[in-house]
Amino acid sequence: MIELIYVQLNRHAVALSDSHHNRCHMIRKNPRGDLPDVHESAFVDPTAILCGCVIVEAGVFIGPYAVIRADETTAEGDINPIRIGIGANIQDGVVIHSKSGAAVTIGARTSIAHRAIVHGPCTIGERVFIGFNSVLFNCVVGDGCVVRHNAVVDGCDLPPGFYVPSTERIGPSTDLGTIPRVTVAASEFSEDVAQTNNRLVEGYRRLRNEL
Repeated sequence: MIELIYVQLNRHAVALSDSHHNRCHMIRKNPRGDLPDVHESAFVDPTAILCGCVIVEAGVFIGPYAVIRADETTAEGDINPIRIGIGANIQDGVVIHSKSGAAVTIGARTSIAHRAIVHGPCTIGERVFIGFNSVLFNCVVGDGCVVRHNAVVDGCDLPPGFYVPSTERIGPSTDLGTIPRVTVAASEFSEDVAQTNNRLVEGYRRLRNEL
């Protein structure tokens, strides 16, 4: 009986040690000394890296090997945060970074899918879906937009409710009148992705609490 208790306590200690080790490595200061601020109800995978002036709000899911890095400053040493809004999900291998201290804002219940790149300055609204391998830079994406897989939005502001098909490139010379609007089916798909990842947050947090 004593031996069994010892084994259980030892396993618990190892789990706590591993958790502390992973957390120390995924949460990092930037050269200015800023640390990420992660809400207690968010889930951040132990393999993800958060560096610097990053704000993660309630219920956010950050998947394996995502990198969110707010470490570049202006010439004066100023920096704006990368802010991940309530209930958003940042999936596997996503990279979010910012140029010269510019802000990045990702709205509530927005999904950034696998291996997408979001580079600031960039503002993404609420209930947006950004598809696999897509790239966003120096842009504003309005509420409810859908940007499908392998698309690029660079130097162009998308009004709310626009739909960017896969592989499309949207830039300063793009005629926004040629871009379709989000369909009901696309909007429902975006909401389904958000709900799925919200459930993942709850499930992974339960597992973490069992350790």
